[in-house]
Amino acid sequence: MKVWIDGELFDGAAARIPVVDHGLLYGDGVFEGMRATRGKPFKLAAHMERLAYGARSLHLALPGGVAHMREVVTTMLAAHGGDDVYMRLIVTRGDGPLGVDPSTCPTPRVICIADTIQLYSEDKRARGLSLVTSSLRRPSADVLDPRVKSLNYLNNVLAKAEARRQHADEALLLNAHGHVAEASVANVFVVRAGRLLTPPTTDGALDGITRASVLELAPGLGIPCEVRTLGRMDLFAADEAFLTGTGAGILRIAMLDGEPIGRPEPGPITARISRAYADLRETGG
Repeated sequence: MKVWIDGELFDGAAARIPVVDHGLLYGDGVFEGMRATRGKPFKLAAHMERLAYGARSLHLALPGGVAHMREVVTTMLAAHGGDDVYMRLIVTRGDGPLGVDPSTCPTPRVICIADTIQLYSEDKRARGLSLVTSSLRRPSADVLDPRVKSLNYLNNVLAKAEARRQHADEALLLNAHGHVAEASVANVFVVRAGRLLTPPTTDGALDGITRASVLELAPGLGIPCEVRTLGRMDLFAADEAFLTGTGAGILRIAMLDGEPIGRPEPGPITARISRAYADLRETGG
């Protein structure tokens, strides 16, 4: 692991930030999780765009602007040197006195972590994931807009913890209306009668980069797709279902709340999407 903090490069174990950083104290900041294959970051422009509008929504200035953020990513790729690198680029509000007032923090802090990541074993990926419906609800956009990748991830953390207590791999999060938002760390897709369906961001889904890639790839594969409101019943009625995320990639959903989803083996549309996505990642998007 390599870590960049405000222009200094550290080995992971040596990296430190002050305890008065408001990102630590109050979850005040934004981040992007990115993948790179053989030195080529995947969908870098899309990640930078999302980081920029997320920061604007928090009235948080990106030090050096997007151009500097790109430079940090390039530097960290070279520092790590691996063929498959996961990077987390973080901008916090920076240091300040106790109290939530962001105006007391004069200088945002930039952190970038470069490491490898494997959220699930190859065996688990082959067998598919088990999900449970979380008792928690995704906050609505007028409370905390899910399109902003802020450092406040407590809703996701508690949902994941609930799933693990029930011996499941992931949690399905619904919004206040009972509609599907996403999983704790991934977007949700279902396949019904050959059509690919995924919830809109207005229902509580992150505007995921991998999600967007799947929606771009599907038409070229002859797979019709639609962004629309979904309920739990849409998963139970699905022929196939899968999750998407930068860290996870594309993962088949095998079970929800103890009930099998679709066929026992990976479905053909999930397989086609997975192959096309792997090819796209090789090119950097």
